[in-house]
This record gives sequence, structure tokens and C-alpha cells, in this order.
Amino acid sequence: MSKLVTIFGGSGFVGRYVARRMAKEGWRVRVAVRRPNEALFVKPYGTPGQVEPVACNIRDDASVHAVIRGADAVVNCVGILNRSGKNTFDAVQADGAGRIARIAAAEGVGRLVHISAIGADAQSDSDYARTKAEGEAAVVAAFPGAVILRPSIIFGTEDQFFNRFAGMTRMGPLLPVVGAETKFQPVYVDDVAQAAVKGVLGQAAPGVYELGGPEVDTFRGLMRRMLAVIERRRAVVNVPFFLARIMAFGFDAIQALTLGLIENKMITRDQVRNLARDNVVSPGAKSLADLGISPTAMEAVLPDYLWRFRPSGQYAAIKRSAKNLKKV
Repeated sequence: MSKLVTIFGGSGFVGRYVARRMAKEGWRVRVAVRRPNEALFVKPYGTPGQVEPVACNIRDDASVHAVIRGADAVVNCVGILNRSGKNTFDAVQADGAGRIARIAAAEGVGRLVHISAIGADAQSDSDYARTKAEGEAAVVAAFPGAVILRPSIIFGTEDQFFNRFAGMTRMGPLLPVVGAETKFQPVYVDDVAQAAVKGVLGQAAPGVYELGGPEVDTFRGLMRRMLAVIERRRAVVNVPFFLARIMAFGFDAIQALTLGLIENKMITRDQVRNLARDNVVSPGAKSLADLGISPTAMEAVLPDYLWRFRPSGQYAAIKRSAKNLKKV
């Protein structure tokens, strides 16, 4: 019988790419998610019955046991950018990661891949970065042979970075950003998925890998690249950190006062803290190169999914060609 991998968060941005690659490797794929009915789109990644979404709550031992039982490998892709109800940073990224690793070890799972993030730091004042580090520590304590991947900001068709800011360009002549000079090293989502698959297949030595693309640029620089792709002229305006903190406090307060009914989808205080720090691969860290993966450049991918934000959409190239026609 084919081997089985359980992918926590397997219908998410990164998880779906891991699921697709594992299906192509011939593995049976168990996609563990909170709402399996919303993850049915993963089923066609393989042959009938090869990829199946199943319900799981990573805050519950019994639930995690049920989806790991019988698996040969586990991949944890679960992470959050903002707390929502009981899904706090501690519950998901620290306790949840540790629970998955502990139960994977107890169930005799052969390999574990855990997706963390560059900037994970147990001493950070950011709950996101702190809990990422605490999750890593819990994973290593329970499963010393784990492969831990720390990607920089991830880009791809379904990303919430370039898509979000490209959408904002439709609202006016200004494009506000917080931390315009903060540096990033965007990595393509399928490169991250390929790294995870190498971990599952035993083609990556245990340890921490920091994943970044071939280019480092500032937030402002990335926005200018995006604007060039979508063929729009906008002024990229830096929002000072002191003002961003005030704005984020207000948005967080609205979410708290409404008991989460109005979710803060703008910017949180925790995100402001993270935007004050560069997000690039550390000198000397193991990286994609150590996994034999050549990182994909942004210009090779961005036009494939950002074209819809161009003023003329898919007809932009046709309009440019028409302008070059000589009148007879």
C-alpha cells in the first residue's frame, strides 16, 4: 500500500502545494483542516481517494491522534497572522505545534516537517515571532529528527501579500505601507513546498532551514516591482511606526470590543512590531541551496497572477500592440 502523509493545514496557501506534490510522488494524502467541506478542492490533486480532507482541531489531543494514526510522515503548515477566538498565537503556533510533534512521535511517525518563519525568536516582543520560536522548541524536544523550514514572506497565486497590495491600488493614487525600508527576501510558495517534500522523503537532513528567494528588496522596492507588473502609477507612502501603532491599536480595539465579530483585517499591533525587523535569510543559515533547490525569481511568477489588477486586465498586451499599429 502507498505511504500516507498527514498535512495539517493542507488546504492553506502552502499546504495545498505540499499536498499536490505529495500526491504526484504517489503518496496517500490526508489533509487535516478545521472545515473539510471547504477543502474539497484538494481531492482532484490525485486519483480518486488519494487525497482526502479530514476534520481536525490541533488544540485537541484526541483529534490530532485520530488524523496522525497510521501516517508515515507529518507536515505541519498551520500558522496564523492574527488571533481569532480560541485560535490564539500560543494555542496554535506554540502549543499546537508541540502537540503535533509529541503525538507524531507517540504514533511512531517516521518523519516530521514543521513550517515556521524567519524571525522566530523566543525573546521577541511580537507574539507571532515568539510563539513561532516556542513551537520550534517544542517540536525539537518531542521529535529531534524534525526538519524545520523558516520561509521569508511567501508569494504565489493565492498569496495575501502582493494580491492584497495590488488590490489596494484600485482605491486611489497613494499606496500606504508600514516599514517601507524593511527588507524582505520573498520565496515562491512551490519552492517551500518542494523543500517540505524533500523533508518527507528523507532527502533533507534534520535541522533548521531558512528559505528565501534570489532577491532581497525593501518593502518599498517590492511595491514598485508589483506596480510595474500591474502597470499602475501609485505613490508608495511610508506610514511612520508611531502612527501605525496608533492605527493598529484602534483596529485591535474594535475587534476586541465586538468579541471578534469585526475582525481586524487591516493591521495589528503585532504585525507592526514584525514590520520593524528585516525578514531575510541569516548569514550562514542552511537554505534552499542546501536542499538542492534553485529559488524562483519573482519576475518569473508575478505576471502570471497579478495581471488581473492591470487597468486593462488580460487585454493589456493587446492594447499595447494596437498602439504600435501604423495608420494606413
